[in-house]
Amino acid sequence: MKKIPVVFCFDDNLLIPAGVSITSLLENADSNTFYDIFILHDDQAIYPASGFLERLYERYKNTKITYRSVGNQFRDAFEIRGITIPAYYRLLIPDLIPEYDKIMYHDVDVIFRHDLSDIYEKTDMSDYYMAGVLSPGLFNKKVTERRVGLGLDPRNYILSGNLILNSALLREDKVVFRFKEEAKNNHVHQDMDVINLVCKGKVKILSPIFCGTIELFKLAIHKTKQSVYNLEELHDMQQQGIIHYNGPKPWKSWCPNFDIWWEYHRKSIYYDSKFYFNFFYDKLEEYDRLSLWQRVKLLVRYFKTRGIKK
Repeated sequence: MKKIPVVFCFDDNLLIPAGVSITSLLENADSNTFYDIFILHDDQAIYPASGFLERLYERYKNTKITYRSVGNQFRDAFEIRGITIPAYYRLLIPDLIPEYDKIMYHDVDVIFRHDLSDIYEKTDMSDYYMAGVLSPGLFNKKVTERRVGLGLDPRNYILSGNLILNSALLREDKVVFRFKEEAKNNHVHQDMDVINLVCKGKVKILSPIFCGTIELFKLAIHKTKQSVYNLEELHDMQQQGIIHYNGPKPWKSWCPNFDIWWEYHRKSIYYDSKFYFNFFYDKLEEYDRLSLWQRVKLLVRYFKTRGIKK
């Protein structure tokens, strides 16, 4: 049996997405993979005592869920773009979970579509603090200029939604303390900036299959000419990679790959027919509530994206 340690961090507002995300993880596990799941939460969270996630044991035997409290750390941390305080909790993983020297972290706004044991075991973390997927922000001039201004190389800046941590080295070099100090600064990309600043020179780039963001799916689908990502790896990401809903959330609005999230919601033990019906019924009504000008803009966008001359 291959034991893979995985960490999630979220608050009470993301309980359903967490349940769906973990369901996709367990649904796609190989028969000999066991996921040792750790969940970091603050001292105000209600869900650890609710038994909500333990319902997964009714269907899956290849997992164990352990909760670890971060207390009130980061309670006054900088928030922006709707990203909540638990985003910072991943910075504490090496110290809060000393059982493992190498561990995975994943956001809960992701859907897993393959077993993780292969990438976990084959990723050599020697001399690296963190491993993640290269951020496509390097194609954005403003983002690139800001990262260069921080003293970072945009071609060596990783996404923080899906990570592999060399916890042993992070503990040895007392990096968590440096994370906490850097987090006191109001960084635009919060934990992601903190990780890339503190781990500068010790980050490993992984295949896009490990963190398929909206921007990376756009590159893959349009086969955009670029020299950063391997087209074959982008194809693999499109077919079976981890989907990271880093923009609009599929349980709230339409977004790329929203149907895949709802597919796993329907498969999960947390399927709620009322929640499902209300979401889609409400979306149908959205178009009826649009103003004339908004409808015209939709039509223009429709014809423009299809190259049809009006």
